[in-house]
Amino acid sequence: MASAPQNPALPLFYKDLIPLNSQQHATWKTRPTDKATWLAGINSVPLTVEEFPQAQRSFPIIFTAGPDPIPLVLMGMNEGVNVFVEDDGSVKDSIYIPAYARRYPFMLAKLRSDADELSLCVDPTSELVGELDEGEPLFNEDGQASDATVNMLKFCENFEIAGTKTAQFMAELTKHKLLMDGELNIDLGNGMPPFNYRGFQMVDENKLREVRGDVLRTWNQNGLLPLIYAHLFSLDLVRDIFGRQAAQGKVPNLPAQTPDATPA
Repeated sequence: MASAPQNPALPLFYKDLIPLNSQQHATWKTRPTDKATWLAGINSVPLTVEEFPQAQRSFPIIFTAGPDPIPLVLMGMNEGVNVFVEDDGSVKDSIYIPAYARRYPFMLAKLRSDADELSLCVDPTSELVGELDEGEPLFNEDGQASDATVNMLKFCENFEIAGTKTAQFMAELTKHKLLMDGELNIDLGNGMPPFNYRGFQMVDENKLREVRGDVLRTWNQNGLLPLIYAHLFSLDLVRDIFGRQAAQGKVPNLPAQTPDATPA
């Protein structure tokens, strides 16, 4: 179900990645945009736990398969399909855009595998940065980072902090063995076999009901329990995502009728 990055060696969206410095990029600028071209055709995007409350209003929240799962939002039911973003990057509705996507083309990354320090890097292939005629400078005339760069650095730092909290959340789910292989069934109600979507994980509600009371109280106090339910409630939006995809003619061999979707 998840969209793969264009280059497996780089994170999703990024085609290249270089560290910013005031010598090589003294005249570079960054410009805002109302089109998220990097989201076009991407059906799933990483999410931090801090974003669950906002994201669950727009998208189903699932977890990747495998031993080190991470949260994702589904923006389409099939690879190559984003029901909210046009091919030119225009966003169709007033939806929540995950921080992972909003930080692009910037991100914090290690310059050396043996170092812990993170540096602000950028995708030089992006049309949002470079030797632009208009935009905000990345560096001031004295070589110091501009306000635009400082603000983006802070945004990326906060994203890394949120990422640490997300890893702790996932470790807790794994510790209590709450995740199970997920399956989402789209039943058309016309005698055709249902559309089945697998390859992800979700919280097992039966196991959740078996968690000890003292653990549940702790989760309620530290905010973990509401996050779990935000994930579970968000699965109801599968029907909406599939319906949008069907209306856009992006579900193969699908008759034109309103589907009924239920997670299993």
